[in-house]
Amino acid sequence: MFVPLRWLRELPRHLLICERSHMRHERSRHAAHVRDHAFNCRVSFLIPDCGTVPEALKNALADVGQYYLVKNLPLHELVAQEFINTFVKKGSCYALTYTTRIDQDSTAALLPTGKLILSVDKDTYEELGLQGRPSLYSGKKPMRYIITVDLTDSACGPDSKKYNRVIWTLKEKKVLEFDFLLAWHHTGSEEPSSLMSYFSKNQIQAYQPKITFNTLRNVQCPVLENNKLQGEPEAACSAQEFFEWLGAIFTHVGLENTSSSFLSTYSCPQPSTLVEQALLCTVTGFILPEKIIHLLEQIRSYFEEPKLADWISLVVHGFADSPVSWKESEHGFLKGGENLYNFVIFRSLDYWLQMAVGAYDDCP
Repeated sequence: MFVPLRWLRELPRHLLICERSHMRHERSRHAAHVRDHAFNCRVSFLIPDCGTVPEALKNALADVGQYYLVKNLPLHELVAQEFINTFVKKGSCYALTYTTRIDQDSTAALLPTGKLILSVDKDTYEELGLQGRPSLYSGKKPMRYIITVDLTDSACGPDSKKYNRVIWTLKEKKVLEFDFLLAWHHTGSEEPSSLMSYFSKNQIQAYQPKITFNTLRNVQCPVLENNKLQGEPEAACSAQEFFEWLGAIFTHVGLENTSSSFLSTYSCPQPSTLVEQALLCTVTGFILPEKIIHLLEQIRSYFEEPKLADWISLVVHGFADSPVSWKESEHGFLKGGENLYNFVIFRSLDYWLQMAVGAYDDCP
């Protein structure tokens, strides 16, 4: 098939950043990488040579925790001192605007560090009058701006001019309302407060993440070697090849590579082995990094006893329209909104970490 040259020029840049380490290594940053990726909408794991859910993983999934959707919530309520003292300073609080589009609408995100990040268009930015910076991806004539407010900053106390300016702006000068996804991980010893009770006067609804299980039959799996991240000729497949294969598995693409009327085909990287069954589990919702770290710990304990599986893959998808990706790095959409990472944990507890970013993202 002939592909016009202009189409090739329009293809966006994609990056797959790979690291290799050991889960028990003193310098392993696997937990830090998970914490750095705050907003997650889907978590999936694949276990070859496994037909039933291991008990430890089943218990971890049951403890993923609920989250909340608050409709038409004025943004100034997230910067109120009562909310800061009750939730932001007593745990990890996560908030993300829902059904907003990062390339067209104003969006907001509250990070567990206490930083509130706004991504707004030029008109809204000028109306707000708060200090910000042009978006990294808005070109020579900025049409989008990023505003960051640190709710835990001592200079943003209840009696400070800076804080009063923010409150006045969001409450009186330019009222912004959004539907927010909210979740809170309590870290103190005292009885935790409830987001449901706090926002009882608002339109708030609690949700449980949706969990699905599938047993895949007769799956052609690539042979992986934990010490060959980039792959070698006539050796195990590379991290890039495995990442593509994993995408085919999760999207139920056929791997037969048979002749047909389709324009393209796909086959499993070589060498490969036929696995009689593999367990695929997917969790969909607003999933906190703390819960993902707990899942990783249970996967590590899964290999403490002899198992048929040589490895387990854990894939985490971020929200395509989140204003941030890793840490406070700005996230843009362009054409794909890529924002995901994958752990491949081997029986030896070596692991690969693969982070996929698009054209409008900084390297993690």
